[in-house]
Amino acid sequence: MQSPIRIRRDNSILEVIIDRPKANAIDLATSREMGLIFRDFRDDPELRVAIVSGAGEKFFSAGWDLKAAAAGDAVDGDYGVGGFGGLQELRNLNKPVICAVNGICCGGGLEIALSTDLIIAAEHATFALPEIRSGTVADAASIKLPKRIPYHIAMDMLLTGRWLDVAEAHRWGFVNEIVAADRLMDRAWELARLLESGPPLVYAAIKEIVREAEGTTFQTAMNKITKRQFATVDALYSSEDQLEGARAFAEKRTPIWKGK
Repeated sequence: MQSPIRIRRDNSILEVIIDRPKANAIDLATSREMGLIFRDFRDDPELRVAIVSGAGEKFFSAGWDLKAAAAGDAVDGDYGVGGFGGLQELRNLNKPVICAVNGICCGGGLEIALSTDLIIAAEHATFALPEIRSGTVADAASIKLPKRIPYHIAMDMLLTGRWLDVAEAHRWGFVNEIVAADRLMDRAWELARLLESGPPLVYAAIKEIVREAEGTTFQTAMNKITKRQFATVDALYSSEDQLEGARAFAEKRTPIWKGK
C-alpha cells in the first residue's frame, strides 16, 4: 500500500509531503507515520531543516479525517510520538521547520502549520478552525493561536469557524509571506537553503529558549541562559562553532558551521 506521506532528502534538508487525496486529511495511522518521520528528522545529525506541505493544489490539509473517525478512529486515540500530525507534541525539536501552505489549511491542518517556525502560503490559500461546527474543540489551536495573533481575532476564528483568506492571515501575522502558487515550493526551498547554511547549534538554542520561555518569566529565562541551564545553550557555548563564528567575523570571511 502506498504511503500517505512522501519524503525527499536533499543534503541537510528534508521535504515532507502529505499525500492523502482528496483533502490530505490525517487519520491515526498517518499521524503516527508523520511522528516517526519528524522524530527521525529531529534525531538525525545530518538533517538541519524540514519543509512540510500538501500534495496537489487545493488542500494543504483538512486536518482530522472525519471519515476515519466515523469508521472508528477515536478522536483521543494514539496519534503517535509527536502528537497529531507528528509535530505539535514532539519534544525537543530544535531544528527549523518551514510550512508551505498550498491551499485549504483548516482544523488540524492549521494546527500543524502553527507547530512550524515559518509559514509561507500560496495566493489562493485559506485558513479556518471549523471544529465548532462538528461539535469538537480545536485543542492545540485554542492553546497556541491566542499567543500568536491578537486575542479577539483568535477567538473569532475559534468561536465562529470563519475562513480567512491569505491576505488577512498575513495581516494578523501568522503567515510570513504570500507567494504565487507556481513559486511556492521553490520559495520554500530557497528559505530552507538559507537556513541550511546557518549555524545549527544557534538554531537549537533559539528554539529551546523560545519554547521554554513561553511558560516562564523573562528574568527566570534569562537566568537559565546565563547559568547555561538550557542544554542547547550549554552545548553552544562549549562548541567549536562558537569559536568559528568569532574567528570568521574577525577574519571577515564566511563561517563554516560544523554543528559541534
